[in-house]
Amino acid sequence: MPAPHEPLTVAIVNDYEIVIAGVAALLDPFGERVRVVELDSQLPVVSDVDIILYDTFGQVQGDGVDLETLVHGGRAKVVVFSWNLDAALVDRTLARGAAGYLSKEVAAKEMVDAIEAVARGEVVRPTGLEPSPSSRPGQGRIAGVWPGHEHGLSAREAEVVALITQGLSNDEIARMTYLSINSVKTYIRGAYRKIGVSRRSQAVIWGMQHGFEPDTARVLEAPPRG
Repeated sequence: MPAPHEPLTVAIVNDYEIVIAGVAALLDPFGERVRVVELDSQLPVVSDVDIILYDTFGQVQGDGVDLETLVHGGRAKVVVFSWNLDAALVDRTLARGAAGYLSKEVAAKEMVDAIEAVARGEVVRPTGLEPSPSSRPGQGRIAGVWPGHEHGLSAREAEVVALITQGLSNDEIARMTYLSINSVKTYIRGAYRKIGVSRRSQAVIWGMQHGFEPDTARVLEAPPRG
């Protein structure tokens, strides 16, 4: 961990530029404590950072995250940032080597506190774990932004649209997100109503036209160490 006067360095990883930019914006007011030095969409982290914050939007969830590929032989600790708070999934993710697991409903200050705790060697998990998302189709306050936010899509509806745009079936989406198939169908119906489509092919076209195809980009805010 750096000296007390030095902010922790953070890389944010997700397949969508709008998502990582939104998370970076949440951390920006806390620049004296954490400094985002790299934003990656579909690219490995190249900076020798303290923390890699992995946002699960439109990506593999929890224990499916390839932690070794993320760290890429570096010293960084991985913190998973997700709305999926299934207790068993959190346990498995931490057991596989993640150093922290944060709910997207945390406030920015809580996120920074958790990042600092992970840097000190603590293992951080969500407090007051809720039931599996498959049993709670409601939507709380979710941190950051996501594709389709401006069209009224909730984070979960948008994630389902993202996965549909990537060509996944309902069964594949359910397995990837750890949702029940009925919950997936509920989110699909809600999303279709909001974006004005009725068929999967229409949803794919809409997604491709509205930023739901994964991006490939890297933004370095500072040169890699070493």
